[in-house]
Amino acid sequence: MSAVIDQAPTVSEPLRTGRRPAAAVLALARFEARELLRQPTVLVVFLLYAGYTYWQLLFPENGMDRYPVLHYADRATQPGTLALALVVLLAANITAQRSRRQGTDQHFDILVMEPWRRTLAHALSVVPLAALTALIVAVEFAWTALKPGAVGHGSVAELAVGPLVTLAAGIVGVLAARVIPSVLGGAVVVALGGIASLAASLFTGPDPEHSQWLDWLNPVVSENGLDPIPSALLGRPAGWHVLYLAGLTALLLCVTLLLSGGRTRLVKAGTAVALAATVGGVAGQSPSHDAALTAARTKASHAPVTAQSCVTHHRSTYCSFPEWTAWRDDWAQVVDRVQGLTGGGARGARLTIRQRIPVVYNLTDDSAIMPLRTPGEITAGTRWGGTRVPEFAVGVASVLVAGDEEAASKMCDARVVTVMWLALAAQDDPMTALRDVRIDNSVTGSAGALSITDPVLMSTEQTRIVRDLLKRPRYSVTARMKTHWAELTSPKTSLTQVAELLGVPAGKAAAEEKGAAGEEGSC
Repeated sequence: MSAVIDQAPTVSEPLRTGRRPAAAVLALARFEARELLRQPTVLVVFLLYAGYTYWQLLFPENGMDRYPVLHYADRATQPGTLALALVVLLAANITAQRSRRQGTDQHFDILVMEPWRRTLAHALSVVPLAALTALIVAVEFAWTALKPGAVGHGSVAELAVGPLVTLAAGIVGVLAARVIPSVLGGAVVVALGGIASLAASLFTGPDPEHSQWLDWLNPVVSENGLDPIPSALLGRPAGWHVLYLAGLTALLLCVTLLLSGGRTRLVKAGTAVALAATVGGVAGQSPSHDAALTAARTKASHAPVTAQSCVTHHRSTYCSFPEWTAWRDDWAQVVDRVQGLTGGGARGARLTIRQRIPVVYNLTDDSAIMPLRTPGEITAGTRWGGTRVPEFAVGVASVLVAGDEEAASKMCDARVVTVMWLALAAQDDPMTALRDVRIDNSVTGSAGALSITDPVLMSTEQTRIVRDLLKRPRYSVTARMKTHWAELTSPKTSLTQVAELLGVPAGKAAAEEKGAAGEEGSC
């Protein structure tokens, strides 16, 4: 008895069947995705990240978070995803080496599925984790955008960075499993990435013009430091950066498949397209010193009126860049409350509140807004809420007392008491506002009080008088303020006289007037 075998399977040539290979790849990818999600580290880190994000949304640390600028909030979703990406890289690397660790590699040689298809399945198993990252990012941004004080417009390209980084990290983990057959392969890749980043920073040095093009090769480029500016002036190549990340992710996948034996026409064509997309993204995101952008930034800083619209509330005019029109009512409430405490001509003065930005050279270096010489014109910033409310009130009170911002910045006399009481008494919690607005967060001693432009310098005795006034009923101080407005706003009135006019014991005022010129914190 004999049997004839036409063709026997060999370990070098996997069996092929009529079933579609794609179905088998997807089935294996689903299995590997479940294995990834079951890893304790992955599960814990994703839950911690989601919980931390949810906590920040419910309980913002900064009052300014209640008035988010959306073309900055979209970028804020990116840094946190780096921790997720790191965990996904290591987890994908460990999962892709399961068969090697368990000694079952040789058994796969007799299976129908080729090695490169198994590699593809491992790479596809990361997609659910990237989708989960996208869901967290979407919820975070949507929650922020739905806040009543939100202004501006988010960018889909900026929001796509986090999920793409997670996906790319997982593919890097699978690639490392093929190149470095060791459980330490993922850790080696992370270490090499850190060394490369450090070497790049040492090579380029601190000059931003030389380092910016290398910065954009990083997965996440935050560029924080400068207060928000109009979205049209950002100059961030977000679209090109997403193209670069998408192309690089696809290129890493194709290289992984090629190394695993997947030298099909489709994989080779995908490699060429991915390489072209990566190169195109790198070229597009490289800084080009756009003269038009520089000119637009300069114009918005020096002549904001050309890009703004204005509206009148009561006696005053409020001008802002188009994306900040929703904040005008909030500015008006502060102006009305401060102006309602004044006397004389200040009570009916017509003011112009104009939103301004500093001179913008790059988005990482903060710079000051210079005070205006225009009488009755007050600067409003591009952040609101928290400490920015009393800071704006200080600017309003300074102009009502001194006439213009430049004169207020040079104010070193007893008028500081009038300015600070007007600004702080208009707040819901004056003593907390006093602490928040001072540079050293104190309510005693000498310190500078912040405003949108230059700070107001408070001496120790001026601080004591203001603190005493804030503890008294507001109506009683308001009556004195209105009655003695001319004296309280005169640079010739001494601190002793101001204290007497407001009904505060002079205390050390007379001694301060004689010898406080050299005191720290006074002019």
